[in-house]
Amino acid sequence: MITVRTLWKGAVSFGLVNIPVKMYVATENKDIKFNYLHQECMSPIEYHKYCPRCQREISSEEIVRGYEYQKGNYVVLNEEDLERIPLDNTKTIDILDFVDLQQVDPVYFDKSYYLEAAAGGEKAYALLIEAMNKTGKVAIARVIIRTKQSLAALRVKDRVLLMETIFYPDEIRSPASLNPGLESARLHENEVKMAISLIENLSVNFEPQKYHDEYRQALRELIDAKIAGQEVVNAPAANDRGKVVDLMEALQASVKLAEENRTQSEDGAVKKKRRKAKTGS
Repeated sequence: MITVRTLWKGAVSFGLVNIPVKMYVATENKDIKFNYLHQECMSPIEYHKYCPRCQREISSEEIVRGYEYQKGNYVVLNEEDLERIPLDNTKTIDILDFVDLQQVDPVYFDKSYYLEAAAGGEKAYALLIEAMNKTGKVAIARVIIRTKQSLAALRVKDRVLLMETIFYPDEIRSPASLNPGLESARLHENEVKMAISLIENLSVNFEPQKYHDEYRQALRELIDAKIAGQEVVNAPAANDRGKVVDLMEALQASVKLAEENRTQSEDGAVKKKRRKAKTGS
């Protein structure tokens, strides 16, 4: 159940069908945030808007938007200018195409939103989800959120429409200038086989619940300890893995370790099933 406020109300335009929906932010950042304090008195630091030329603090009413078209030169845009920009269908998510999800590189994805069926749109909403599930397609759409027009991908997640805004192609930086390493023809066949073996031994079904932000947890514990007035224990020294002298040796050692870990995991799973069978749970 989504408990956060509705971010946006509108409709998904699907051919000649309009599906009323409500939009909710699908993710949240759980980073621990800090305030900056004055060390001497522990007061929170305030930030002021200051004009260096006039040498005085200014109010929000005195601030305008300026686009720097060349160094030191600006063109000013006010609210009236922005209102004159034609923004059609500000309350509609217009589906443009349907594509295979595998064709959309993850680098394009930006932010995620849930779309909930609004009153009167339940049947059309369910119909779109069923059709997308049957065809295995995702929708590419255009949407305007808070005056910004974005491309978006609509897909089905747990019987709900998930909309992910995606970057335009000219917003993706080219990796052409980066070093790609050696050409594949210069790699030794045995090293490639060993690397493939390592990947296969580390391959599992994706279960996001098993991954945790260990740093955030340790930081939370550190903060709680300080609040409780406890002595903070220093973190253990980083594990010294030694220098990698030979790539093949490192791959072989990694494969062996991965195989041992997989065996231990499988043994643990078997024992867990046996315990459940005995207890009848």
